[in-house]
Amino acid sequence: MHPSPMQDEAEAFHQALGDLVRLQQHRARDRVAFYGITVSGAHALEALERLGAVSLNRLAAELFVDKSTASRVVDALEYRGWVARTVDPADRRALHLYLTDEGLALHDQLRADAVWEMQAVLAGMDPALRHSTLGFLRDLARTSALHAGATDASCCQ
Repeated sequence: MHPSPMQDEAEAFHQALGDLVRLQQHRARDRVAFYGITVSGAHALEALERLGAVSLNRLAAELFVDKSTASRVVDALEYRGWVARTVDPADRRALHLYLTDEGLALHDQLRADAVWEMQAVLAGMDPALRHSTLGFLRDLARTSALHAGATDASCCQ
């Protein structure tokens, strides 16, 4: 039995996305290591910058990791002074995580570095192709997040 055209296309997408993700992870690891942060930590800074003060559970869900993994990431960020915890005024038992001024400055630098690198990568591509590809990637990320069980896809705007 021969694979269907959709199956062939799905296989090709899987391969191409895998290649792109591995390359981007490698580049991100190199880029953020200079600042003494892990890729997971950089993702957490990005999420906290986007969401504002949130609970550990909310951050874990945003990062698609379990609570204990998110806790280890946050502990490392807090140790470096990039993240702090505050008591939720509505529920004194709950804690919220937020970026410190130093964490926000690091986030902004990491983003500027990533944008500079992406700008160099995209420079030679046709503007219409860049625009349509961006829309497609956003749709793919949103659909993938929902398929993975996200209750919303705020990570993929």
